[in-house]
Amino acid sequence: QVRLVESGGGLVQAGGSLRLSCAASERTFRSYAVAWFRQAPGKERDFVASITRTTVTYYVDSVKGRFAISRDNDKNTAYLQMNGLQPEDTAVYYCAASTVGGRTTATYEFWGQGTQVTVSS
Repeated sequence: QVRLVESGGGLVQAGGSLRLSCAASERTFRSYAVAWFRQAPGKERDFVASITRTTVTYYVDSVKGRFAISRDNDKNTAYLQMNGLQPEDTAVYYCAASTVGGRTTATYEFWGQGTQVTVSS
């Protein structure tokens, strides 16, 4: 149903910025909550940020004030603006869509393939 493709990852120095994009395949995107998760090597896939159908946003404490999640339903796209990047932000970032939202991977039905973000010190 909903196919998600992430883009915008790359290599940046500490303090730099990136904007990740999550492009969805169809208009049903507007009916889902959208979240970004990240996974570093050897670690669990952790919640980063989410946005509801009504654009209420949630963030993990470690990114509050630095990251901003947004969505453009007319473009079937979600974004993660990442400012003040730090080495601990290094991970593969995944976009996900859910009918119920939340901050656990189990509640997200659709996933992208991920995009690598690497932050050097």
